[in-house]
Amino acid sequence: MKIQVKNLTRQFGAKTAVDNISFEFSSGHIFGFIGPNGAGKTTTIKIMATLDNPTKGDVLFDGVSTVLYPEKIRRIIGYMPDELPSFADTQVWEYLDFYARAFGLKGDHRRRTLQDIQEFTGLGPIRDKFLNTLSKGMKQRVSLARALVHNPQVLVLDEPAAGLDPHARLELRELLKILAGQGKAILLSSHILSELQDVCDGAVIIEKGKILASGVIGELLVDAKHHQAPKPQEEMQQQEDEPILMATPIITLKIKTLDKQDQLVRKLLENPLVKHVEANAYSEVKLEFAGLDDQIPMLIKQLLDDGFPIVAFEKLDLGLQDIFLKITKGEIQ
Repeated sequence: MKIQVKNLTRQFGAKTAVDNISFEFSSGHIFGFIGPNGAGKTTTIKIMATLDNPTKGDVLFDGVSTVLYPEKIRRIIGYMPDELPSFADTQVWEYLDFYARAFGLKGDHRRRTLQDIQEFTGLGPIRDKFLNTLSKGMKQRVSLARALVHNPQVLVLDEPAAGLDPHARLELRELLKILAGQGKAILLSSHILSELQDVCDGAVIIEKGKILASGVIGELLVDAKHHQAPKPQEEMQQQEDEPILMATPIITLKIKTLDKQDQLVRKLLENPLVKHVEANAYSEVKLEFAGLDDQIPMLIKQLLDDGFPIVAFEKLDLGLQDIFLKITKGEIQ
C-alpha cells in the first residue's frame, strides 16, 4: 500500500498549523515523523486518521481519499494517540473487546483475534486490570493493541514511546519491526530521535507546519555529511540539466587526551581543515574536519608528534538528531 500526503493544509482561524506539506511512504516501511512541539505533527496525524479534515489537500491510501471516503480509510488504518484514556470502570479485555465489536468482529473470530493480540503485545497477565491502574508502559501496550484489533494495513502512531523506560522502548521497537515485517506501513511520531534511527527506514522533518526534509535515512545522512541542510519541500524539484555541486564532506571526530586539552584545542584550530572544535569535561575534544578519510591518520600522527598524549580517537557517524539540529530552529507556531 502507498500512502500519499498531498499538499496538506490545515488552518485554525488565522493560524496555519499545517502548511501545504507533501510526503509518502509505503507498506513494509517505518517512517519517522519528527519536529519540535507545535510543528504540526499531531494535526497531520489526526487528518490521516480521519479525526480531522484538512482545509486543503488530501491523504490518499492507494488512491483512496480520506476526505471523500473516511469510512473506507478507517478500515485500513490503525491510530495510536499520544495518550490512552483512563477509564476507572473498564478492564483491559473489555476495552479491546469493545473496539473489536465496533469493527464487526464476531464470535470465535473475535475471541481468537483478541487472544492473539494480547499475546503479541504481552497484555495477557493484565487483561483483567482496570485501565486507570496501569503504568504508562502498559497503557501504551493497550493503545497499540487497540490499533491492531482490525488488522490494519497502515499504523499511525503519535508519540508511542513518550514516557516509557528504556526497557519498554526497546520492546516497543521490536514490536514495530515485526509489524513492518508483516507488510504494514508505519508512520511514527517521536521526540526520541536515537530510537527512531534504530527502527526507521526514512523520516519526515517538519517545523512550523512546513516540511524541511523527507526521504530515506541514508539520503538524509548524506545531505548532513556534506554540510548541506536538505532543501525545503518547494525547492526539492531540480532541473534535470542543472549540475549537482557537492560540498566537501564534514567528518566529525572525537579525540580523548590525558591532559593538555586547552592546548589541543588551540592546535587543532590552527589546521585549515578543522572547522569547529569543542571540549567537554571528560578530557575529550570534538571537532569538525573538512578533509578526507585518509587525512585523519595524518592529523592524529601530527598531534602525537607534537607531544599531545592522545589515548583514543573516534570517527562519529551523524544521526537523526544531528540532522534535526542542523535544519530546525526550535521555533513553535
